Formats: sequence, C-alpha cells, structure tokens
Amino acid sequence: MIIGLTGKNAAGKGEAAKHLERKGFAYFSLSDELREEAAKKGLAHTREAMIALGNELRSTHGAGYLASTINRKIRELQKQGKDRFVVDSIRSAGEIKELQRNEDFVLVGIEANAELRFERMKKRGRQGDAGSFEEFARHEEKENTNNESGQQLNKCLSMAAIIIENNGTLEELYKKIERVARV
Repeated sequence: MIIGLTGKNAAGKGEAAKHLERKGFAYFSLSDELREEAAKKGLAHTREAMIALGNELRSTHGAGYLASTINRKIRELQKQGKDRFVVDSIRSAGEIKELQRNEDFVLVGIEANAELRFERMKKRGRQGDAGSFEEFARHEEKENTNNESGQQLNKCLSMAAIIIENNGTLEELYKKIERVARV
C-alpha cells in the first residue's frame, strides 16, 4: 500500500505521515526531495526559493519529476520486502499521475479550515511562513495555479480518492488515517 498525502499548508499532512511512519510505513516527502535538490544547488530553504525550485524542476524535467525519484526509492524498498509507504507533500497533478503508476497507490487529501491552518503554521514556526493571515492567504493563492509546472493544490485535492477533515485533535486525525491505512 502506498498512501499519498495532499492538502494545503498546515492541514496536517506531515502529522498524518509521521503517525504512519511510527506504524511501520516507509516515509517519503516530496518537500524533502526538493530540499535535497536545493542543498545540491546551494539554495536557501525559504518557502519562496522552494516553490521556485519546484516549479523549475517540473518545467525542466516534467511535472512528475519529484515523484519519479520517490518511485525509484519505493521500488528499491519493495525489492527488500517492504510493502507499506507514505508519500507526503504532493502538490501537482503530474506528481499524482507518476505515483499512480503504482497499482496500490491511494491519494488522501487532508483538509482543515484556513484560520486553524494559519494558527498551526504559526505554532510550528518554519522559515518563510507567513506572519499575518493576509500573507498566509496570498501564499496559498500563489501555491494554487493551473500551470502544470506549478503547484496545483485544489486540483490535487479534487483528485483525492479519500478526503480527511482535520479540524479536530491529533488523536482524531490519527484515528482517521489509521482507518485509511488499515492499521
């Protein structure tokens, strides 16, 4: 089983992924792949730089480029007998299409209301996060394009086979993702 996670900023994708990892799933993050690429190029890991690099990589190498690197890693682990995977931070339809090459892939969208997501984002305090709700909304608008080489968060959510509402506690999120993963 390969569970892909998509959703808007601070919806709970990372928390769901970490929980599945604790349950024995091999964890991959498209954002981590992007950070590795940025490190190779000597780029800062700011939100703006990561978005620009992701758009550049998708434009140059194809919309599913980052997911293709994850697929190679999944295949290697499958050869070793591993059969449960979680892939976090899916942000484009091309990435979804690449991951759908795996017959046991299921895309899960995680949604939460914007005000709650903004509060969560402030608590986690990542570099480049918005300082105001207005800035948060502007960032989100930039991350939601129709451009194949850009981020397409609404389109990704519309492609999800399952949507998890995450407006409650972590424990509620964990129970919901466990039902999807059958753990």
